[in-house]
Amino acid sequence: MVTHVPASGGFELPLWRAVAVFRVASLAYVCVIFARDADRYAHPFAAGAVVLVMAVWTAVTAVGYAAPARRGWPLLLADLGVVVAILLVTPWVMGRAALAAGLPTLAVAWLSGPVLAWAVSGGRRRGAAAALVLGATDLATRGMVTPTALNGAILMLLAGVVVGHVARLTVTAGQRLQRAVELEAATRERDRLARDIHDSVLQVLALVQRRGAHLDGEAGELARLAGEQEAALRSLISKAGPLPTEGQLDVRELLGRYASATVSLSAPATPVPLPAAVARELAAATGAALDNAARHGGGRAWVLVEDEGAAVTVSVRDEGPGFAPDRLVEAAAQGRLGVAQAIRGRLIDLGGAARISSAPGSGTEVELTVPRRKP
Repeated sequence: MVTHVPASGGFELPLWRAVAVFRVASLAYVCVIFARDADRYAHPFAAGAVVLVMAVWTAVTAVGYAAPARRGWPLLLADLGVVVAILLVTPWVMGRAALAAGLPTLAVAWLSGPVLAWAVSGGRRRGAAAALVLGATDLATRGMVTPTALNGAILMLLAGVVVGHVARLTVTAGQRLQRAVELEAATRERDRLARDIHDSVLQVLALVQRRGAHLDGEAGELARLAGEQEAALRSLISKAGPLPTEGQLDVRELLGRYASATVSLSAPATPVPLPAAVARELAAATGAALDNAARHGGGRAWVLVEDEGAAVTVSVRDEGPGFAPDRLVEAAAQGRLGVAQAIRGRLIDLGGAARISSAPGSGTEVELTVPRRKP
């Protein structure tokens, strides 16, 4: 099943449509005001030309903001500049006498269009910035600060802040919805694979284990290995799932994927959280240590997770033949860098340390420690 998720810009589309509707509606109100008060303007024909410019610019912004690729700074700055220019010519078009008489300015509510556009495109701060520019320009061109003009500027500022906040919430909600849909799709795919594996691979492994359990020699060993792999695979498909790429991860959950018939895991009863990147690297280093145990330590291993508050320690111990203390130095000199890179390298990058203890006939213990915060 294919799940279609809208692009992040698609969640803002209703807001941009609302801005376009507001500009058309406010333009209609401007036309009503112009028809009512045109005979009181100092230059009515010039006022008519300004209204025509406002109508054309309303159409330009409606088309421009409709495409996400055009919602950048060029159009936003042009939008703000056009409205500022209209505010600057308003005193000459209307005349100081009309303004002193308390007539509404020519732009009236239409001048809030850029404020809403800036708020939707960039949030509260951008909307507030546009509102401050237009509010200050409007008050300056009037030549006087009246309660009505001041209230209009404050309302425009509040509109920029509120609309910007709603726009950011909309984008955040859209991103979370997209992640939830992707997580659901990944979970469904995992469940489908688990069913297929259960119906094929697991049944074959179980059959091999049952048929060869009583045999001796290599056949019995193959049956034992089949049983171990069946247990490991069952654990994997029952616990596996998509993990977050940011935030905190529980180390127990990551290391629980390594638990099997030959790997025993002991961990605290409460979560052991670490930053996601740190937890993944610690789990990868643990996996490398378990791989070494499987190849050189007889396969049987024990993993212990300790939450020490300021640090987290994972110990991996096996019952293999062990090796001499200088064996790791010789391996590195020969170019075999598995332990140095897969284990120690990861821990050093995390600001932690890896301690490897072994002796001939005594098995091997790998102790991995990472701090809560990278120094």
